[in-house]
Amino acid sequence: MIGNVAFSWSSKKESVVALSSCEAEYIAASMTTCQAQWINMLLMELQLMKDEKMELRIDSKSAIDLAKHPVAHGRSKHIGTKFHFLRDPVNKGKLEVRHCKTDEQIANLVTKPLKSSSFDYLKMKLGMAEASN
Repeated sequence: MIGNVAFSWSSKKESVVALSSCEAEYIAASMTTCQAQWINMLLMELQLMKDEKMELRIDSKSAIDLAKHPVAHGRSKHIGTKFHFLRDPVNKGKLEVRHCKTDEQIANLVTKPLKSSSFDYLKMKLGMAEASN
């Protein structure tokens, strides 16, 4: 999101098979980082934005730990090298990876079955409103 506006949305079948939910979240975070950096560079080129630290919110603490502390994770050897792209901006201080509670994760609006109260709350966070006739 830029400010309170969703600037990009993607949903697709993954091209790799993850062996754990941590790995799936880590791969998704890496792909998101690539897209966010590209959009950030475009906005800077158009002089609509300055080079600022980006924030990536992930609801998997183990994926966040894997991004921040790669040395302690011998079990991540099987993850494709291209997905470790995420570590570079984190180490350079260009990207801050933060935990986001699952019930605050806006993507759940379109990816999971929700109670109506949760659905309405996430709809409000995204800035969606009921259409009037």
